[in-house]
Amino acid sequence: MGRFAVSTMFFHEYPCDCIFDYVAESGLDGLEFWVETPHFWLRDRPEDELAGCIAAHPELAPITVHAPSLDLNPCSINPRVAEISVEYTVEAIRMAERMGAGVVTVHPGRRTAKRHPSAYDYRRFEEYIARLREVAEKTRVKVAIENLEPRVNALLYTAEDAAEVLDREPWLWFTLDMGHAMMASPGEVDRFIDLCIERMVNVHVSAIGGNGRPHHPVHNDPSAARVLAELADRGYDGYLTLELEDMVFAGPLSSEEKVVLLARELEALEKIFS
Repeated sequence: MGRFAVSTMFFHEYPCDCIFDYVAESGLDGLEFWVETPHFWLRDRPEDELAGCIAAHPELAPITVHAPSLDLNPCSINPRVAEISVEYTVEAIRMAERMGAGVVTVHPGRRTAKRHPSAYDYRRFEEYIARLREVAEKTRVKVAIENLEPRVNALLYTAEDAAEVLDREPWLWFTLDMGHAMMASPGEVDRFIDLCIERMVNVHVSAIGGNGRPHHPVHNDPSAARVLAELADRGYDGYLTLELEDMVFAGPLSSEEKVVLLARELEALEKIFS
């Protein structure tokens, strides 16, 4: 059976020690620490505090890490934006190693203009991958690239593109964002599973809402249940990380309501993966 986790961004408004407490209270046994979690990011990333949170909650270890991605783009046409984006990702991998994390998820980047990626953009992408390879080969943490939403300028959002990169880079792992894939079609999710499951170490779990957007709860959602059941049938035993957006609900949720919601999500996952 895999590890059941949640992204810290679901509790983005709380201090890190509270986030760890709430996740443990929900019954989940894992946590994906997004480096841009405000209490951590806006205080210059105090790693000693994060290490203390991990030590105080051994039942959640090893955690996973999500590299910074907000306002960043490693394939940007602006060389300074690209440079700082790559460096933040490299720093996240090194931090994940220091924290004893099992996986660090990275984003592939996109073309700056809302047009199909050009040769220039793919060259930037190859330079980015080469830099990650250099760092990954010196660490024990698994570096996993994530599929993005199906947009015209995204560099990696189809199963075939992901499989091609993974075939070229044997050190690289894969994080399936099932919500992103489901935005394209149910068949696209199946292709990701067919082509990438052997390198899949993390799944960002969410359902598509009535607005056509991902990051909704999966309990009572038949489409999400089908994808999860397929993963279970195929023997997937990596991290299953709930990536939920608290803004999709009718009103703000208290910490208690978020914990209860996660417990319901956990029950649905355990039913499928038991």
